[in-house]
Amino acid sequence: MLKRLLVAEEVAHREQTRLQRLARRARFPYLKTINDFDFTLQSNLRAALLGSYLSPDFVTEGRSLILHGKTGRGKTHLAVAIGYRAIQNGFHALFTTAAHLIEDLSNAGRHGRLHGALETYTHPHVLVIDEVGYLSYGPEAANVLYHVVNDRHLRKRPMVFTTNKPLNDWGRVLHDPDLAAAILDRVLERGPLYHPRRAVRTVQELLGHRDVTTTMIYTHVLQRPGGLGVRSPLDRLEKDNER
Repeated sequence: MLKRLLVAEEVAHREQTRLQRLARRARFPYLKTINDFDFTLQSNLRAALLGSYLSPDFVTEGRSLILHGKTGRGKTHLAVAIGYRAIQNGFHALFTTAAHLIEDLSNAGRHGRLHGALETYTHPHVLVIDEVGYLSYGPEAANVLYHVVNDRHLRKRPMVFTTNKPLNDWGRVLHDPDLAAAILDRVLERGPLYHPRRAVRTVQELLGHRDVTTTMIYTHVLQRPGGLGVRSPLDRLEKDNER
């Protein structure tokens, strides 16, 4: 019995060490799990709704996800939680902001190192790209992001995006409507858009008032979006989210 307990403790210790090592390597800005997310503030979002993104199938089937909404609505928390759950399920993950990825790959391209630099973002099983549209980007933004998305799409490697910009604005944000449409085409082909309606954390809640509600709409995009600027399933989705 004692031997079994010692073996169990050793196994648990090794697993905890593995999780800590891979979490550091993932470069999460902080460590949040799905259990830390306060679903009592959500009227529509439930843990069961995210179940397919917390299972090994999320990685093995190469699914993707876009979390869209204004600042403070829990997008990054959910993205980190999904990435960390992938690590718990035995995979590798990497977290980066869109600004860092674009700057890193743009610099690598100018110095003839783009191919090698891409491996950083195409190799991990799960890639989380945070804050698309929060900052302004250089002229190569769409080009380098497309390289990452297209490579991962072809290899069926999951991507999780967070953004505060309507998807029809990505062409302007990335300085290339055609490439932005191609990026979204690949991402949405294998995943939905989650749209938080109201802030998960508000001033009232921080002051101790717990009567804040948050809603989230879950929409499957069943068709590929058309070109940005023309009416398409993507245009209708954005108009519905604005209502």
